[in-house]
Amino acid sequence: MVLSDSRAEGAFLLRSVLAPPWSLRIEDHAPVTVVALLRGSAVVVSDTGAGATLTPGDIALVRGPDAYTVADRPDTPPHVIIDENQACHTAAGAPAMRMTDLGVRTWGNALDGPTVMLTGTYRLDSYLSRQLLDCLTPIAVVPRSTDTEPMTALLAQQITLDSPGQSVLLDRLLDLVLIASLREWLAHNSSRSPNWIAAYDDPIIGNALRLIHNQPEQPWTVEGLARECNCSRAAFARRFSARMGVGPVGYLTGWRLSVAADLLSDPGRTVSSIAAAVGYSSPFALTAAFTRHHGVSPREFRRRPNVTRVQSN
Repeated sequence: MVLSDSRAEGAFLLRSVLAPPWSLRIEDHAPVTVVALLRGSAVVVSDTGAGATLTPGDIALVRGPDAYTVADRPDTPPHVIIDENQACHTAAGAPAMRMTDLGVRTWGNALDGPTVMLTGTYRLDSYLSRQLLDCLTPIAVVPRSTDTEPMTALLAQQITLDSPGQSVLLDRLLDLVLIASLREWLAHNSSRSPNWIAAYDDPIIGNALRLIHNQPEQPWTVEGLARECNCSRAAFARRFSARMGVGPVGYLTGWRLSVAADLLSDPGRTVSSIAAAVGYSSPFALTAAFTRHHGVSPREFRRRPNVTRVQSN
């Protein structure tokens, strides 16, 4: 469910073809951007100070909201600045004349440039997905691998097409690239993984986590979860606390209130409907728990400018 909340919906997707010198400064403050290098070389430098060099087949997951620069060399000054609306201009604010459309979702300064890269920018943030994305370094590089290459190749093949439903198809392909990249990166950086990632492999705790994650509306108790996992209550509680660093009730409460925070981004959902969706008996019970956990009421949380506004399907 965490990864499902990272789904691209109308993501900004672009194929860039570039000849040196080139440097793009990105100030869109997106929660996460996928940069896949197909050909040539590139450096990515975050305003946090982190930097990385990409070679063909590499994927960089750039964690927002910090600005970053992608360039042919670290010392090349930015030729283009890209803002929150994906509008391009020079550092002086003039139109970016050096860059031009080169085809469907294709842009750059040379039709036959030696560097080709794909960029996928997630516009929407999520309280749940942020818990996973915050485990990433500012620039998480996934070297070329057999796990990510097929998805990247398919995205590269489809990005320049303009068939009916193409944007939906591209969103899903971008999701596949992101998920494959996250899995690959976390597998090689296990010390940064959330506890629940490793705990999913536990035959008892993993089952309990799937129940909590997929059915937060159910009236779960420690006894009920233990029974579902074919374990005694005492043994289950000890094992859960040892693996997760928090007891079953504390984890369940935190998860429900995280889901509630994401559901509040949908203006079509009432607090009553959200309460039912996350296992609270009334909007008053949810409001009390939410305020204790998040420090603000659901109504105040919903009014925050950084709360994503999406329509329910």
